[in-house]
Parts: sequence; structure tokens; C-alpha cells
Amino acid sequence: HPSAAALSFQNAIRAVVHELSPSVVQIQTPQGLGSGVVVDADGNIVTNNHVVGTSDRGPFSITAGAHSYSASLVGRFAPDDLAIVRVSGADLRPAVFADSSKLNVGDIAIAIGNPLGLRSSVTQGIVSSLGRTLSEGPGGGVLAAAIQTSAPINPGNSGGALVNLDGQVIGIPTLAATDPQLGSQAPGIGFEIPSGT
Repeated sequence: HPSAAALSFQNAIRAVVHELSPSVVQIQTPQGLGSGVVVDADGNIVTNNHVVGTSDRGPFSITAGAHSYSASLVGRFAPDDLAIVRVSGADLRPAVFADSSKLNVGDIAIAIGNPLGLRSSVTQGIVSSLGRTLSEGPGGGVLAAAIQTSAPINPGNSGGALVNLDGQVIGIPTLAATDPQLGSQAPGIGFEIPSGT
């Protein structure tokens, strides 16, 4: 039988997923699929600027649970690869954001998003490093003070939620490392924009 500590840890992750999944939405844009996090009761959703892509008008389609909505672009801040889109008239559940300055290496990190279009997928790891500075590559910005985690991050996770065991958002998954020798994704190295940003 699993130990009490193992069961407690499992139950904590279940509780976080149950609490946060309704606040993590799928975003369909002309460029493809990504994720977003509901930030307030007005229907504002934070995502990555690269998820929104080059389109200022959309169309942006938001899927939350069994419902789909149209969204409009509120604004973008390309240097930090962040954007806000808004759904009007929908009853969306806002997430709670943590103080990312209080993170420590070794903290549990849970990623919730839509990798490869697989809605509401969950991966888990730890905070591997803090304060990373890295380039997003051609046409992208430079992420300062990024969180590095071992939670697997795949295309479609971008703009979703990185969450602590208290069910609070600590970062926005943005980038997976690539292995320059293999030219493919390096497993277990993901980067997130901290919630403080």
C-alpha cells in the first residue's frame, strides 16, 4: 500500500488540478493552438504573445470546459512575450496568482495546458532553477528572470499555467529547451515567465 505521505502528495496534486483546470483555457488562433489563464472576473485571459501571433483582430476562439467563446485582443507586450485577450459575457473562473519572488529551487511545479491540442493535460516536476535569461530565437524576445522547471512543456502548453501545491499560478509556460546537437526538444527543461512579471 502507498504510504500516507505518498497519498497526501497525490491528493494535493488532485486538488490543485481540480481547482485550476477550469481557469486554464485553450486558445485557437489563425496560427494554431495555445493555452491561456483567466486572470479576473471580467473575462481577461493572459497568454503568450507568440500564441496570439501576428493577428491583432483574431479570430480568437476560447474553449473553457465544454463551451467555446470568441475573444478579442486587449493588448500585447512583445518584450516579455505576454498578451491579454478578453471574452465578454462568459462566467469564467479566475486563477489566483502567487508571489513568484518566494519560489525556491526544488518546489513542486505542476503545468496545466493543452500540449499538442490535448486539452487540460497535466505534467509535474520541480523548479529546477530561477532567474534564467534566454533568447526565444529568431523574431522572439529575451526572457529575463525565467523559471526553469522539469515539468514537460510541449507546443500548446504555451500561455498555460505553472502552479504550486497551493493551487496558485507561479508562472506561464513559454518555451521548451532544444538540444542543438539533436535539433529536437530537450526533455525535462522548460521555461516559464514568472507570475510576478
